[in-house]
Amino acid sequence: MQAYPTRRPPALIRAIGYLGGQRRSAVIAYSALLVATLAQLAVPILVQNIIDTITQAGTRPLADAERLIFSATGLILLFALLRGGFSFLQSFMSETTSQGLAFDLRNAIFAKIQRLSFSYYDQNQTGQLMIRATDDVERLRTFIAQGLVLATSSLLLLGGALLVLALTNLQLTLVVLPLLPVALLLFMLFGALSQPLFMTLQARLSQLNNILQENLAGLKVVKAFARETYEEQRFDVAATDLMEQQLKVSRVFSFLFPVVFLVAQLGQAAILYFGGVQILEGTLDLGAYQQFSLYLIYIFFPLGQLGFIISLMAQAAASAKRIFEVLDAESEIRDRPDALPLPPMTGKVEFRNVTFRYLGGGEPVLRGVSFTIEPGQTVALLGATGSGKTSIINLLPRFYDPVEGAVLIDDHDLRSVTIDSLRSQIGIVLQETNLFSGTIRDNIAFGRPDATDTEIEEAARAAAAHDFITAFPEGYATRVGERGVTLSGGQKQRVAIARALLLNPRLLILDDSTSSVDLQTEAQIQRALDSLLRGRTSFVIAQRLTTVRNADLILVLDKGDVVARGTHAELMEHSPIYAEIYSSQLVDSEKH
Repeated sequence: MQAYPTRRPPALIRAIGYLGGQRRSAVIAYSALLVATLAQLAVPILVQNIIDTITQAGTRPLADAERLIFSATGLILLFALLRGGFSFLQSFMSETTSQGLAFDLRNAIFAKIQRLSFSYYDQNQTGQLMIRATDDVERLRTFIAQGLVLATSSLLLLGGALLVLALTNLQLTLVVLPLLPVALLLFMLFGALSQPLFMTLQARLSQLNNILQENLAGLKVVKAFARETYEEQRFDVAATDLMEQQLKVSRVFSFLFPVVFLVAQLGQAAILYFGGVQILEGTLDLGAYQQFSLYLIYIFFPLGQLGFIISLMAQAAASAKRIFEVLDAESEIRDRPDALPLPPMTGKVEFRNVTFRYLGGGEPVLRGVSFTIEPGQTVALLGATGSGKTSIINLLPRFYDPVEGAVLIDDHDLRSVTIDSLRSQIGIVLQETNLFSGTIRDNIAFGRPDATDTEIEEAARAAAAHDFITAFPEGYATRVGERGVTLSGGQKQRVAIARALLLNPRLLILDDSTSSVDLQTEAQIQRALDSLLRGRTSFVIAQRLTTVRNADLILVLDKGDVVARGTHAELMEHSPIYAEIYSSQLVDSEKH
């Protein structure tokens, strides 16, 4: 039997479902709202009693009339105080509930982003993801704190008022009822019209935020190429698009609010007419009419709030849809249900007829690649840009999965083991060094927060980083700043190498990890690595002669194919393409 996917409820309903995590504060908030509404509904009855007492003063002793008026006035004051107190409680607890919901959603988004595969980030911009965790969540939170409360309050007030009116004057109530379907139709119509507008608004806000984020991250490049004017124009275009969309939304709601108030005014006019007729006919006294008028306000007041509720709801619905686009995203790289932890690896690596292409890409970047690396060997990957070197090292920690074939470590297909157990045994130093704001110690211990100071220092010494670290006044407690801006390129790379070595990995990946250091520093790092790499399987992308010459195996790649393999001596003798790369690329880089 064919299985059909379960249809999910609308995104806004799913977001409201997160209130389950704030059950206590939500129950208090809406219980307080119910009490405040009941107190409000009781006031018109007391007002009617006062008016009836005044109009019938000649039929009862003056002292009794005064006592009734005093009692009714006292009760009105009591209900006002009751309503005020519970309204405060409701407002505070609604805010607490909404903040808790926003907290849960932001944590859920962040946790999801941490687990999504790299292919997702290849297709989604950083600025867009940031907006969903900040502005979209805030719009949803505002609806929970205000819009949902107003909608609930309006329904309670409307339902209670209609019930009392129907019990006291069914004829006048029937005059009001036709307005409710009109109001409901307006609610649905403007909700359907406004949600796509808010979706576009959020998308344009994301684009603006993305430009801002890119420029802040690449400010040095912008200044270096004197592109400030161009970037200002690009930002101006995005800001103009955002403003135009905001004005389009404003036009819709500028039309909505007068229409809502027109409906309310028509209802009031109808009640004035038919109520006046009943008074003239003697079927309705002044007190009952005043009571009816007050309850009528309780009916038309929610209708007057309809535009504001629709605005908040449409924004929240658009934002909720964008939030769940992230939360519902499927990670291509995830543990299989039957995945087992990878045992402590010895370091044997096999690529078995691996073909790989990036999602949305055209031609494969690796075609039928096969090779076997024995434990403890150092492998150098050579080739021009786009030859597939980085793709090979991206497959090892399972950042991506091959389209065809398999990658195996110790004869375990990587798709059959848990991701955490695999990556925890691999040390990686990428070409683009990323450090986190915090201390140097925190960055070295990033993969092992429980590491001792002695272990951290040993890793730093091995990476030739100890001397420059201790030269700082605060030593290992020196703060590196955002993305490590207070360190030079070479210093950042040595900290990154220390971070990888602290894991004591059986498999080490070095992606051109000495590209930003001078020859003297590289020699220091190389001497340390020579001893540390002994007994470990290592994959190295390098442009320096030292690494290539010392490698146990060199793989030469060209347009996704392994076109040559062997040691330096073997390839110099048998591979013209390696000899050409060696003489033109590696030797030239050494000379410089």
